[in-house]
Amino acid sequence: MPNYYPVMLDVRGRKAIVIGGDRVAAQKAAALTASGADVSVISQQFCDELLQQAEHRRVSLVRKAYAPGDLAGAFVVIAATNDPHMIQAIWDETQERGQLVNIVDVPERCTFIMPSVLRRDQLTIAVSTEGASPSLAKRIRQRLEDYFPPAYGTYMRLAALARTHMRQHGVSYEKRDDFFEDYFTSPILSLLSENNMKQATIYTAALLRRYAVVVAAEELEADLAQTVEGVDDAL
Repeated sequence: MPNYYPVMLDVRGRKAIVIGGDRVAAQKAAALTASGADVSVISQQFCDELLQQAEHRRVSLVRKAYAPGDLAGAFVVIAATNDPHMIQAIWDETQERGQLVNIVDVPERCTFIMPSVLRRDQLTIAVSTEGASPSLAKRIRQRLEDYFPPAYGTYMRLAALARTHMRQHGVSYEKRDDFFEDYFTSPILSLLSENNMKQATIYTAALLRRYAVVVAAEELEADLAQTVEGVDDAL
């Protein structure tokens, strides 16, 4: 029986505190920042990766040793430390404040654990061994990269455009589900992997016509290019 309840946590605009200044702390800070959190990192020393993140104003660095009271206002806390006294103090403070906490490699002092994550724009695939073997979870995630190439992000965005047009035309849920079976088994992903957006949108427009949804391939291509450009600008 699984021991953890999987969720997708919205940290956008929320205060997150990372304790530690090494590369592990830098990875945790970068992941939180990428999800929109307002990240502060507490440590007496910082690795080059954290200094670069601060230089680009992605995180705020607080050069001090952690002390009880430092976690006020945090929604989520991640600590990368092997100091047993600090671990206990962080755990005690977060429990008193009712905060989410993850202390790296100390599962008994975590209210959540982090999976190995594969992201393809709007598609997120998380692999977890419930802490039994994070290295194995990473290797499973790496294997999945072959099945979900980078073009999957654009593929998902094109699917979202198609869904919007079907909803506007009053296509039923059952028919939309049939459409996406056709979409999934089509060569659209392969075309996008070859950077052939034109043929991918032509194929999608043809599929939509089977469901009485008439939309020009040129319109789909222009809308898709705009959404992809928006993602690139955000990065």
